[in-house]
Amino acid sequence: MKGNIAHGAGYLARGATLLKHPSLRLFVFIPLLVNIVIFGGLIWYGLSYLDAMMDGWLGKIPDWLNFIKWIIWPLVGLTVSLVTGYLFTAVALLIASPFNALLAEKAEELVTGKPVDSLEGLGAALMAMPRGILRELSKLLYYLPMAAFVLILSFIPGLNVVAPVLWFLLGAWMMSIQFVDYPMDNHQLSFADVKEAVRARRLSSMGFGGVVALCAGIPVVNFFVVPAAVVGATLLWCEELSQ
Repeated sequence: MKGNIAHGAGYLARGATLLKHPSLRLFVFIPLLVNIVIFGGLIWYGLSYLDAMMDGWLGKIPDWLNFIKWIIWPLVGLTVSLVTGYLFTAVALLIASPFNALLAEKAEELVTGKPVDSLEGLGAALMAMPRGILRELSKLLYYLPMAAFVLILSFIPGLNVVAPVLWFLLGAWMMSIQFVDYPMDNHQLSFADVKEAVRARRLSSMGFGGVVALCAGIPVVNFFVVPAAVVGATLLWCEELSQ
């Protein structure tokens, strides 16, 4: 497998650093605003529901098995964090997809110094919204069968101990595809091309996607994940995948 996990993981931090650049600030605002509204509301609702569900479930465990609670809570918490982190991110991307594509375009022009023949402005981004939503739905449909498989394993005794690892690997894979799709779509490349490019640099892509998946499940931090990941994925595209 080609690529480097540590180098791939660094793209998110590099993307976050570039968000402060004057030429990108305007294009960061809308994805950031969408993220704050969606993550703020859904995380509050999700955490309150999880807390009530876990209290009811763990309350049925006999006192002599209380030690199991210390094992169950981290596993369930990690799994829920990874799953909801991806799903909430998918919702945010669905709404803000044209603006993320525009941010990727401007980031690529900043990094390479070459113009990208794509959206060119907020008006064009708004006109491209239906196409962007269809592209996001295709990624969601790609994700759902794999998620259903891991979900089934999560309820099978013995096999469910590996469920958090599988959720993490699936989240890392999908996060890399989700965000790399923006700069590649700007070059009129298909979703099949995106999957092929990510496979070609699997280690770098999984390193990048893994860090994004983890950060997407951390409250407050996840507000800033989407714009940073869009720019980070653009760096990954420019430096490794475009070849």
